[in-house]
Amino acid sequence: MSVQETNKQICRDYFRAFLARDTAWMAKHIAPEFVRHDPGLPFEVRGPQGVTQLHDALLPAFPDMELPLEDFVAEGEKVLVRLRVKGTHTGAFGDMAATGRKIDIGVLDLFQIRDGVLIEHWALLDNLGMLKQLGAIAA
Repeated sequence: MSVQETNKQICRDYFRAFLARDTAWMAKHIAPEFVRHDPGLPFEVRGPQGVTQLHDALLPAFPDMELPLEDFVAEGEKVLVRLRVKGTHTGAFGDMAATGRKIDIGVLDLFQIRDGVLIEHWALLDNLGMLKQLGAIAA
């Protein structure tokens, strides 16, 4: 398997581990200096503990979350993943009380992987679409 195919598989495994809160996988495959660049988050995601914190902020709000993976493009140390975030807002999400509404938004995630370990992540989510779907702002 090529490095690019291996890196794509690491990204697939990352999303599976994220949904499962698999901290053992995270400790092995996410570098301590890992950083997620995400302008939509009110906190910084660093290292495996930061990814666990992100899980703990999102999954209680959207416990039925699904992350359908749609496309992968790999070159060198980087993998671009196009996916969707789907779920039902049944728990508090930041300051927003549960609405019972469903979300389905597009996401582009760019990962940098070195020697089988995630070292950096740039996330672009359709936050405006999500807020509209949740009824937080007018559609």
